[in-house]
Amino acid sequence: MTASHPRRRRALVLPAGMAVATALAFLPNTAATAAPAAGTPAAAAAGATSLSYVVNVRGGHGAPARVKKAIGEAGGTIVTSYDRIGVIVVHSANPDFAKAVRAVRGVQSAGATRTAPLPSAATTDMGTPKVLSAAEVAGAEAAEGQDPLQGLQWDLPAIKADRAHEKSLGSSKVTVAVIDTGVDDTHPDIAPNFDRAASVNCVSGKPDTSDGAWRPGAAESPHGTHVAGEIAAAKNGVGMTGVAPGVKVSGIKVSNPDGFFYTEAVVCGFMWAAEHGVDVTNNSYYTDPWYFNCTDDPDQKALVEAVTRASAYAERKGAVNVAAAGNENYDLAADEITDPVSPNDSTPSDRVVDPSKCLDIPTQLPGVVTVAATGAKGLKSSFSNYGRGVVDIAAPGGDSTAYQTPEPPATSGLILGTLPGGKWGYMAGTSMASPHVAGVAALIRSTHPYASPALVKALLYAQADATACADPYDIDGDGKADAVCEGPKNRNGFYGWGMTDALDAVTR
Repeated sequence: MTASHPRRRRALVLPAGMAVATALAFLPNTAATAAPAAGTPAAAAAGATSLSYVVNVRGGHGAPARVKKAIGEAGGTIVTSYDRIGVIVVHSANPDFAKAVRAVRGVQSAGATRTAPLPSAATTDMGTPKVLSAAEVAGAEAAEGQDPLQGLQWDLPAIKADRAHEKSLGSSKVTVAVIDTGVDDTHPDIAPNFDRAASVNCVSGKPDTSDGAWRPGAAESPHGTHVAGEIAAAKNGVGMTGVAPGVKVSGIKVSNPDGFFYTEAVVCGFMWAAEHGVDVTNNSYYTDPWYFNCTDDPDQKALVEAVTRASAYAERKGAVNVAAAGNENYDLAADEITDPVSPNDSTPSDRVVDPSKCLDIPTQLPGVVTVAATGAKGLKSSFSNYGRGVVDIAAPGGDSTAYQTPEPPATSGLILGTLPGGKWGYMAGTSMASPHVAGVAALIRSTHPYASPALVKALLYAQADATACADPYDIDGDGKADAVCEGPKNRNGFYGWGMTDALDAVTR
């Protein structure tokens, strides 16, 4: 199956009660994302000819002098260097820069992180959240002891988070980093739990620690703020409740104003998390401009290597890395997939890839917890990617209300989250599933404060509620299978080890 639109963030927005015909046309291959503004080619930034590159050398010793000299001789300017993992971020206007430095002794790989000149062209969001009106906020009803909007959050009882909160809200000594589009820490549901010291702007590939640099701009996506609230919205009598409302959350902004998540920013984000005591990272995106990065391509190979090094370093420093599986209803364990959206910052073209050799990063990287999405009926979301041996675990990510209708008092099959400006609204996607698992991982770390990332992941999988394949899986009811689930109840392509379990996280 192919995707009909480019996308970076792994969220999509569905009006509550969407008609089935509309949902069929929209759901499986769409996400709220950035796309070139009408009539503006993505590579048409006037006068801009420089590209950004990563140059990978042996880690732990800094860039050798000969490599630095060669970078300069090839027309490159070093932006920053992550010596511990051997990744150097470079800007150059020389179209042969990567080819030139690959021949230098000590360079293991090098590649352009984008296909459009710096800066990338202006883009516009294709989808926006369904914002709760003031009347909806005021009219929401919740049970005694719950935050006002909690009755709308069918996703919390789906993973037993409501029962978990009776035992523990999580530890304030645990921090989950939202590596995303930025977090509005002034939101009343986020402010009580915000970790400013672990927050940063990494968009350029180099940390910017100026006050508020981690926040999204007025015209930028609310995606990261929504994710942050799902994880750790405070249980404070205001708005909604997060999966782990007692833990801290930080914002690591890696998406530029145009909505692109480039390699240098993602590397910076993982490195910042590693060096600032983060316990869990949430990654609800893929690294632009390639949906799948093929290791037989020298540029894409370098990008895989750089992000692999950074995510592995974060895990070595104590972080559990959690990532969204994606929203195209792809079987990531298939022999081949048609990718029509890469490169998404210039001119995409259809290409057939082997997903075992062409990787969605960070989703398919070693050690990363890969999360598929489910809807209000507990079935795989119609859009969620899947794949036996690729998907590790499942969590609520929402679905069309027409496909999976929640039990009252919830009214929408989507996921409620915080939005910039003190608002709340609905979104759906594997972007929304991943933070549920990140929140449960934070609860496990709260219960077992000295657990290694490997142990946290082992507990995460062991505690998951095994979920059998749907046979057949016909989410739209048209008599045709919409995806094929393979594997046993406790390890299959739709749900991995099963549905994440917040109650076990605080009691076992």
